[in-house]
Parts: sequence; structure tokens; C-alpha cells
Amino acid sequence: MSNNIYDSANQIEREIRQMDEFLALSDAFDAVKENEEAFELFKAFQELQMTLQQKQMQGEEFSDEDAKQAQEMAEKVQGEALIQDLMQKEQAFSMIVNDLNRIIMQPVQDLYTLD
Repeated sequence: MSNNIYDSANQIEREIRQMDEFLALSDAFDAVKENEEAFELFKAFQELQMTLQQKQMQGEEFSDEDAKQAQEMAEKVQGEALIQDLMQKEQAFSMIVNDLNRIIMQPVQDLYTLD
């Protein structure tokens, strides 16, 4: 049985790569990578996100400087159409991943349901 579940997971992985939403996400990321300015901004945005997430995971408070940096970066990213398109495609794809996760985790949720 356990081998079957991994076969199913691998099949889902292959199917995800063929989904319109994934292909659109991939195309949007390629477009960002092809534009040097947009790609540099995207990398800086990701780096700032990781830095802030690390601080949050370590229980550190965000400084005023962190908040200012985040605000400035958000404004820059919002002004870049290629990154905005990428984020929209990512959001659409994330909805599918969330649905899949919900379906996969349903047995555990059912297990813990208190009647």
C-alpha cells in the first residue's frame, strides 16, 4: 500500500507540471528572468522576505527600518508589471496546491473530529 501512495504522489507531480496554471506560472517566471531589472528586483524582494521570515521565526520584533524597507520594496514590486503578473499566477497556482493539501489531509482532520 505505501508504495502505491508514492506512485500516486509521483503521478500528481507529473500532472502538476502539465497543468495550465503551472505552465502559466513558469512562463511568467521566465518573463521575469528575461528582464534584468525585474529579475534583480524579484531577487531582492525574495531576499527581504526570507530575512523578515527568519526574524519572525526567531521571535525577533521587526524594527522601524524593517517596516520601512518592506514598504519601499512592496511599492517597487507593485510598480513592476512582470512581477505583478508572476504573483497573480503564483496565487492561482497556490489555490490549487491548497486544495490538494486539504484533500490529502482530510483523513487526519476526520480522525481528530470530535463528535
